[in-house]
Amino acid sequence: MNILHLKYAVEIAKTGSLNKAAENLYMGQPNLSRAIRELEAGLGITIFERTPRGMVVTPDGEAFLQYAVRILAQIDEMESVFRDGKKRRLTFSLSAPRADYIAAAMVAFAGETRTEPFTYYYKETNALRTIRNVLSGEYNLGIIRFAKGYAGYFKALLAEKGLVGEPIAEFDSVLLLSRRHPLADADTITRADLRDYTEVAHPDPFVPTLPSASVLREELPGDAEKHIFVFERASRFELLGGNPLCFCWSSPVSETELDRYGLVERRCMDGARTYNDLLIHKKEYSPSEVDRIFLRILHKMKENLSI
Repeated sequence: MNILHLKYAVEIAKTGSLNKAAENLYMGQPNLSRAIRELEAGLGITIFERTPRGMVVTPDGEAFLQYAVRILAQIDEMESVFRDGKKRRLTFSLSAPRADYIAAAMVAFAGETRTEPFTYYYKETNALRTIRNVLSGEYNLGIIRFAKGYAGYFKALLAEKGLVGEPIAEFDSVLLLSRRHPLADADTITRADLRDYTEVAHPDPFVPTLPSASVLREELPGDAEKHIFVFERASRFELLGGNPLCFCWSSPVSETELDRYGLVERRCMDGARTYNDLLIHKKEYSPSEVDRIFLRILHKMKENLSI
Protein backbone atom coordinates (compact mmCIF):
# COMPACT_ATOMS: atom_id res chain seq x y z
CA MET A 1 0.00 0.00 0.00
CA ASN A 2 1.23 3.50 -0.83
CA ILE A 3 -0.05 7.06 -0.93
CA LEU A 4 -1.33 6.64 -4.48
CA HIS A 5 -3.51 3.74 -3.35
CA LEU A 6 -5.10 6.04 -0.76
CA LYS A 7 -5.75 8.73 -3.36
CA TYR A 8 -7.27 6.16 -5.73
CA ALA A 9 -9.67 4.82 -3.09
CA VAL A 10 -10.76 8.30 -1.98
CA GLU A 11 -11.44 9.37 -5.57
CA ILE A 12 -13.52 6.27 -6.28
CA ALA A 13 -15.55 6.84 -3.11
CA LYS A 14 -16.08 10.48 -4.11
CA THR A 15 -17.30 9.69 -7.64
CA GLY A 16 -18.94 6.31 -7.02
CA SER A 17 -17.61 5.23 -10.41
CA LEU A 18 -14.44 3.44 -11.45
CA ASN A 19 -14.53 5.01 -14.93
CA LYS A 20 -15.09 8.55 -13.64
CA ALA A 21 -12.37 8.17 -11.01
CA ALA A 22 -9.93 6.90 -13.62
CA GLU A 23 -10.77 9.88 -15.82
CA ASN A 24 -10.22 12.34 -12.93
CA LEU A 25 -6.92 10.63 -12.05
CA TYR A 26 -5.72 10.65 -15.69
CA MET A 27 -5.14 6.90 -15.77
CA GLY A 28 -6.62 3.87 -17.45
CA GLN A 29 -9.60 2.14 -15.87
CA PRO A 30 -7.95 -1.34 -15.93
CA ASN A 31 -4.89 0.02 -14.10
CA LEU A 32 -7.06 1.68 -11.45
CA SER A 33 -9.12 -1.49 -11.00
CA ARG A 34 -5.95 -3.56 -10.58
CA ALA A 35 -4.53 -1.10 -8.02
CA ILE A 36 -7.70 -1.29 -5.91
CA ARG A 37 -7.68 -5.10 -6.02
CA GLU A 38 -4.05 -5.07 -4.85
CA LEU A 39 -4.95 -2.65 -2.04
CA GLU A 40 -7.87 -4.81 -0.90
CA ALA A 41 -5.75 -7.97 -1.06
CA GLY A 42 -2.96 -6.35 0.95
CA LEU A 43 -5.38 -5.18 3.65
CA GLY A 44 -7.47 -8.33 3.63
CA ILE A 45 -10.74 -6.39 3.31
CA THR A 46 -13.24 -5.43 0.62
CA ILE A 47 -13.36 -1.65 0.28
CA PHE A 48 -15.87 -1.46 -2.58
CA GLU A 49 -18.73 -3.63 -3.74
CA ARG A 50 -18.95 -3.67 -7.54
CA THR A 51 -22.64 -3.23 -8.42
CA PRO A 52 -24.64 -2.19 -11.51
CA ARG A 53 -25.12 1.17 -9.77
CA GLY A 54 -21.39 1.69 -9.44
CA MET A 55 -18.81 1.31 -6.68
CA VAL A 56 -20.46 1.10 -3.26
CA VAL A 57 -18.36 1.54 -0.12
CA THR A 58 -18.54 -1.38 2.35
CA PRO A 59 -18.53 -0.96 6.17
CA ASP A 60 -14.82 -1.93 6.21
CA GLY A 61 -14.32 0.54 3.38
CA GLU A 62 -15.95 3.34 5.39
CA ALA A 63 -13.49 2.77 8.24
CA PHE A 64 -10.54 2.59 5.85
CA LEU A 65 -11.55 5.78 4.01
CA GLN A 66 -11.78 7.78 7.23
CA TYR A 67 -8.11 6.98 7.87
CA ALA A 68 -7.19 7.57 4.21
CA VAL A 69 -8.77 11.05 4.10
CA ARG A 70 -7.09 12.02 7.36
CA ILE A 71 -3.67 10.75 6.23
CA LEU A 72 -3.90 12.56 2.88
CA ALA A 73 -4.91 15.80 4.63
CA GLN A 74 -1.90 15.53 6.95
CA ILE A 75 0.40 14.92 3.99
CA ASP A 76 -1.01 18.00 2.22
CA GLU A 77 -0.48 20.07 5.35
CA MET A 78 3.10 18.82 5.74
CA GLU A 79 3.88 19.60 2.10
CA SER A 80 2.41 23.09 2.42
CA VAL A 81 4.63 23.82 5.42
CA PHE A 82 7.78 23.05 3.47
CA ARG A 83 6.54 24.77 0.30
CA ASP A 84 6.16 27.94 2.38
CA GLY A 85 9.78 27.97 3.46
CA LYS A 86 9.17 25.96 6.64
CA LYS A 87 6.74 28.55 7.99
CA ARG A 88 3.94 26.98 9.98
CA ARG A 89 0.67 27.17 8.03
CA LEU A 90 -2.40 27.79 10.15
CA THR A 91 -5.43 25.76 9.14
CA PHE A 92 -9.05 26.10 10.21
CA SER A 93 -12.15 24.33 8.92
CA LEU A 94 -15.77 24.72 10.01
CA SER A 95 -18.99 23.23 8.65
CA ALA A 96 -21.98 25.04 10.17
CA PRO A 97 -25.65 26.02 9.80
CA ARG A 98 -26.75 29.18 8.03
CA ALA A 99 -26.64 31.50 11.03
CA ASP A 100 -25.91 35.22 11.35
CA TYR A 101 -23.82 35.04 14.51
CA ILE A 102 -21.63 32.25 13.09
CA ALA A 103 -21.09 34.13 9.82
CA ALA A 104 -20.29 37.32 11.77
CA ALA A 105 -17.76 35.40 13.86
CA MET A 106 -16.14 34.06 10.70
CA VAL A 107 -15.87 37.58 9.26
CA ALA A 108 -14.22 38.88 12.43
CA PHE A 109 -11.95 35.83 12.65
CA ALA A 110 -10.84 36.14 9.01
CA GLY A 111 -10.17 39.85 9.51
CA GLU A 112 -7.64 39.35 12.28
CA THR A 113 -4.08 40.25 11.25
CA ARG A 114 -1.79 37.22 10.98
CA THR A 115 1.82 36.99 9.89
CA GLU A 116 1.78 33.21 9.30
CA PRO A 117 0.42 31.64 6.12
CA PHE A 118 -3.09 30.31 6.68
CA THR A 119 -5.88 28.39 4.98
CA TYR A 120 -9.48 28.62 6.21
CA TYR A 121 -12.48 26.58 5.07
CA TYR A 122 -16.03 27.62 5.96
CA LYS A 123 -19.11 25.77 4.67
CA GLU A 124 -22.75 26.56 5.40
CA THR A 125 -24.94 23.46 5.22
CA ASN A 126 -27.38 21.30 7.18
CA ALA A 127 -26.74 18.99 10.15
CA LEU A 128 -26.47 15.79 8.10
CA ARG A 129 -23.80 17.16 5.78
CA THR A 130 -21.92 18.72 8.68
CA ILE A 131 -21.78 15.38 10.48
CA ARG A 132 -20.53 13.73 7.27
CA ASN A 133 -17.96 16.50 6.73
CA VAL A 134 -16.51 16.00 10.21
CA LEU A 135 -16.56 12.20 10.01
CA SER A 136 -14.74 12.24 6.66
CA GLY A 137 -11.99 14.47 8.06
CA GLU A 138 -12.67 17.22 5.51
CA TYR A 139 -13.60 19.59 8.35
CA ASN A 140 -12.19 19.54 11.88
CA LEU A 141 -15.09 21.38 13.51
CA GLY A 142 -18.81 21.36 12.89
CA ILE A 143 -21.83 23.11 14.35
CA ILE A 144 -25.18 21.37 14.02
CA ARG A 145 -28.60 22.90 14.64
CA PHE A 146 -31.74 21.04 15.65
CA ALA A 147 -35.07 21.68 17.37
CA LYS A 148 -34.72 21.05 21.10
CA GLY A 149 -37.28 18.22 20.98
CA TYR A 150 -34.95 16.25 18.72
CA ALA A 151 -31.92 16.40 21.05
CA GLY A 152 -32.14 12.71 21.92
CA TYR A 153 -31.91 11.64 18.28
CA PHE A 154 -28.75 13.67 17.73
CA LYS A 155 -27.04 12.63 20.97
CA ALA A 156 -27.55 8.98 20.02
CA LEU A 157 -26.16 9.53 16.52
CA LEU A 158 -23.09 11.41 17.78
CA ALA A 159 -22.34 8.66 20.31
CA GLU A 160 -22.71 6.00 17.59
CA LYS A 161 -20.33 7.87 15.25
CA GLY A 162 -17.71 8.66 17.91
CA LEU A 163 -18.26 12.41 17.85
CA VAL A 164 -18.15 14.84 20.76
CA GLY A 165 -20.92 17.43 21.12
CA GLU A 166 -20.62 20.64 23.15
CA PRO A 167 -23.52 23.13 23.58
CA ILE A 168 -22.94 26.46 21.84
CA ALA A 169 -26.32 28.21 21.91
CA GLU A 170 -30.03 27.84 22.59
CA PHE A 171 -32.58 30.26 21.15
CA ASP A 172 -36.22 30.71 20.19
CA SER A 173 -36.86 31.25 16.49
CA VAL A 174 -37.95 34.72 15.35
CA LEU A 175 -39.73 36.09 12.30
CA LEU A 176 -37.86 38.12 9.68
CA LEU A 177 -39.92 40.49 7.53
CA SER A 178 -39.30 43.30 5.10
CA ARG A 179 -39.74 46.73 6.67
CA ARG A 180 -42.47 47.17 4.03
CA HIS A 181 -44.32 44.01 5.09
CA PRO A 182 -47.92 44.65 6.22
CA LEU A 183 -47.12 43.03 9.59
CA ALA A 184 -43.82 44.87 10.14
CA ASP A 185 -45.36 47.28 12.66
CA ALA A 186 -47.92 44.92 14.16
CA ASP A 187 -48.01 44.80 17.98
CA THR A 188 -48.56 41.03 17.95
CA ILE A 189 -48.24 38.35 15.25
CA THR A 190 -49.77 34.86 15.29
CA ARG A 191 -49.47 31.90 12.95
CA ALA A 192 -52.89 32.68 11.55
CA ASP A 193 -51.69 36.17 10.58
CA LEU A 194 -49.02 34.59 8.35
CA ARG A 195 -51.36 32.33 6.40
CA ASP A 196 -51.71 34.56 3.35
CA TYR A 197 -48.00 35.37 3.01
CA THR A 198 -45.14 33.48 1.34
CA GLU A 199 -42.72 31.63 3.60
CA VAL A 200 -39.03 31.53 2.63
CA ALA A 201 -37.29 28.49 4.13
CA HIS A 202 -34.31 26.18 3.84
CA PRO A 203 -35.43 22.88 2.26
CA ASP A 204 -32.97 20.46 3.88
CA PRO A 205 -33.68 19.89 7.60
CA PHE A 206 -32.40 16.60 9.01
CA VAL A 207 -33.18 14.45 12.06
CA PRO A 208 -31.61 10.97 12.42
CA THR A 209 -33.97 8.04 11.65
CA LEU A 210 -36.92 10.33 10.81
CA PRO A 211 -38.27 10.80 7.24
CA SER A 212 -37.13 14.13 5.80
CA ALA A 213 -40.66 14.98 4.64
CA SER A 214 -42.07 14.76 8.17
CA VAL A 215 -39.16 16.79 9.56
CA LEU A 216 -39.75 19.48 6.93
CA ARG A 217 -43.41 19.70 7.93
CA GLU A 218 -42.34 20.19 11.55
CA GLU A 219 -39.89 22.89 10.48
CA LEU A 220 -42.70 24.91 8.86
CA PRO A 221 -44.74 25.77 11.98
CA GLY A 222 -46.98 28.33 10.26
CA ASP A 223 -50.06 27.74 8.13
CA ALA A 224 -48.68 29.38 4.98
CA GLU A 225 -49.68 27.71 1.73
CA LYS A 226 -46.96 29.38 -0.38
CA HIS A 227 -43.29 28.56 0.07
CA ILE A 228 -39.98 29.48 -1.55
CA PHE A 229 -37.13 27.12 -0.65
CA VAL A 230 -33.56 28.42 -0.87
CA PHE A 231 -30.22 26.93 0.19
CA GLU A 232 -28.23 30.15 0.63
CA ARG A 233 -28.53 32.41 3.67
CA ALA A 234 -27.83 35.60 1.69
CA SER A 235 -30.36 34.63 -1.00
CA ARG A 236 -33.00 34.24 1.67
CA PHE A 237 -32.28 37.75 2.98
CA GLU A 238 -32.39 39.17 -0.55
CA LEU A 239 -35.80 37.59 -1.16
CA LEU A 240 -37.18 38.92 2.11
CA GLY A 241 -35.84 42.43 1.57
CA GLY A 242 -37.08 42.62 -2.00
CA ASN A 243 -40.54 41.15 -1.45
CA PRO A 244 -42.79 42.79 1.19
CA LEU A 245 -45.14 39.77 1.19
CA CYS A 246 -42.54 37.19 2.32
CA PHE A 247 -41.45 36.06 5.78
CA CYS A 248 -39.13 33.47 7.29
CA TRP A 249 -38.28 31.83 10.60
CA SER A 250 -34.72 32.42 11.73
CA SER A 251 -32.25 32.56 14.57
CA PRO A 252 -31.80 36.13 15.90
CA VAL A 253 -30.08 38.47 13.43
CA SER A 254 -27.81 41.45 14.09
CA GLU A 255 -29.00 45.02 13.55
CA THR A 256 -26.25 45.39 10.94
CA GLU A 257 -27.68 42.58 8.80
CA LEU A 258 -31.26 43.77 9.32
CA ASP A 259 -30.30 47.24 8.12
CA ARG A 260 -28.33 45.87 5.17
CA TYR A 261 -31.34 44.03 3.77
CA GLY A 262 -34.11 46.33 5.01
CA LEU A 263 -35.57 43.79 7.43
CA VAL A 264 -37.20 43.76 10.85
CA GLU A 265 -37.18 41.01 13.47
CA ARG A 266 -40.46 40.12 15.20
CA ARG A 267 -41.68 37.55 17.71
CA CYS A 268 -44.60 35.24 16.97
CA MET A 269 -47.09 34.55 19.74
CA ASP A 270 -47.66 30.87 18.95
CA GLY A 271 -45.20 29.67 16.29
CA ALA A 272 -41.68 29.93 17.71
CA ARG A 273 -39.59 26.81 18.36
CA THR A 274 -36.55 26.38 20.58
CA TYR A 275 -33.32 25.33 18.85
CA ASN A 276 -29.92 24.11 20.00
CA ASP A 277 -26.57 24.73 18.29
CA LEU A 278 -23.97 22.09 19.12
CA LEU A 279 -20.22 22.15 18.39
CA ILE A 280 -19.02 18.74 17.18
CA HIS A 281 -15.67 17.13 16.44
CA LYS A 282 -14.08 13.70 16.57
CA LYS A 283 -13.23 12.33 20.01
CA GLU A 284 -9.57 12.08 19.10
CA TYR A 285 -9.40 15.64 17.78
CA SER A 286 -8.01 18.28 20.13
CA PRO A 287 -9.06 21.83 19.10
CA SER A 288 -6.02 23.87 18.07
CA GLU A 289 -5.14 27.35 19.26
CA VAL A 290 -6.61 28.74 16.03
CA ASP A 291 -9.85 26.84 16.73
CA ARG A 292 -9.97 28.29 20.24
CA ILE A 293 -9.48 31.83 18.93
CA PHE A 294 -12.45 31.37 16.60
CA LEU A 295 -14.60 29.90 19.39
CA ARG A 296 -13.88 32.89 21.64
CA ILE A 297 -15.00 35.23 18.86
CA LEU A 298 -18.06 33.03 18.25
CA HIS A 299 -19.17 33.27 21.87
CA LYS A 300 -18.72 37.04 21.79
CA MET A 301 -20.91 37.34 18.68
CA LYS A 302 -23.52 35.11 20.28
CA GLU A 303 -23.61 37.29 23.39
CA ASN A 304 -24.04 40.40 21.24
CA LEU A 305 -27.29 38.89 19.97
CA SER A 306 -28.34 37.80 23.49
CA ILE A 307 -28.53 34.16 22.38
